[in-house]
Amino acid sequence: MKKILIISFIFTSFYSYAQEIISDYTKDFELGNGVNFSSNDNYFFKLSGMIQPSFSFEANAYPSNLMTDNNVEYFFNSKRTFFSFSGYAKEEKVSFLVLSDFSLSTPLLDAWIAYDFNRAIKITFGQKLSKSNNREMLIMEDMLQFTERSLLSSTYSLTGREFGLFLDFRHSINNFGVVPSFSLTSGDGRSSFGSDSRDVDLGGFKYSARVDLFPFGFFKEGNENKISDVMFEDDLKFVLGLSLSYNDGASNSVGEGHGDFYLWNVINNPQMPDYSQLYVDFLCKFRGASFLAEYVVTSASSLNQIYSDPLALNLLVPQEISEYLSLGSGFNSSVGYVFESGVSIDFRYTDIIPEYATNSFSIVKDNSMLSLSLSKYFVKDNFKLMTSFSQLKNDDSSSVIISELVLQLKI
Repeated sequence: MKKILIISFIFTSFYSYAQEIISDYTKDFELGNGVNFSSNDNYFFKLSGMIQPSFSFEANAYPSNLMTDNNVEYFFNSKRTFFSFSGYAKEEKVSFLVLSDFSLSTPLLDAWIAYDFNRAIKITFGQKLSKSNNREMLIMEDMLQFTERSLLSSTYSLTGREFGLFLDFRHSINNFGVVPSFSLTSGDGRSSFGSDSRDVDLGGFKYSARVDLFPFGFFKEGNENKISDVMFEDDLKFVLGLSLSYNDGASNSVGEGHGDFYLWNVINNPQMPDYSQLYVDFLCKFRGASFLAEYVVTSASSLNQIYSDPLALNLLVPQEISEYLSLGSGFNSSVGYVFESGVSIDFRYTDIIPEYATNSFSIVKDNSMLSLSLSKYFVKDNFKLMTSFSQLKNDDSSSVIISELVLQLKI
């Protein structure tokens, strides 16, 4: 009883104190925009979240037999469960974001703090979505055009998060927009320093650069971070992007992890191969219509005198590196239209080509995927219902039929 009284007293005192502090702030809530606290537009703080309950099934199909109940799998779960808090201090020019996905075993996705020198220059430190990937990987998960990222994105990326230093510029000349970005990251993706002091970062840094060109001016506010034209561009707008990254010593297939494999030099020391990615992408929008095209090619280097065992007995032949790194190329394209009623229809085609197609153990397979998505936007991206139907064709002539229903609610 005594403990209950003490806890009640502490809680009452804290609540009264919190009310006194918050009383000088304005508070509001809007679906999709979270709970907002602000003070004379100088300081802003937001709590928000997102849930995506989903139902899906996958069916394996082979040329010699039809689909049966034995090769159909059903899934019902929470695809994503986001919680975030963010804020900024206007006079101090500082902003921050912490984002977690509690559907994952390691929830932390983003944790960064940024300083705006002015409207054109911004520097960020922490863990965030890197601009070193393709256009689709620059889009947050709650604003995707389909229920899932494309086969190109999932083949050559994981979450797209990096830990390090990011520098972004934004400039326009006579309505011609230029957005160059640079980053210096750990090269081991998110949570790159592991769970304890023994799980250390491996390899060197990852160096990345990207430039986006907007010949007809920037998209509408809030429409640049989406693929679909939810905001309905009044005039034809498009962006052409080029991204290049170099990972000095990768120990993960796409350079977003560490310790997944080890290779060695002749004196029994670990020697990680270098991994490079080049992306070219194009996104066009006009009055509800959108078109996306992406191309990627990856390569490995620093492979001289590299062995698969610490005793330096098994020299790695060139094609065997494809068993450790995702090497190859890929093309992804999508076209979609959002009606004024909020109904959206989207088509997507992706083709993946491995660098060493003759190596049956290559991580990258000769696959292609065709997808159709039907969506209904009730409150733009804040509340929507999405369905997708896809066929994944494998290199062994088999295929997988995938269908998914996702309800998204942002609070």
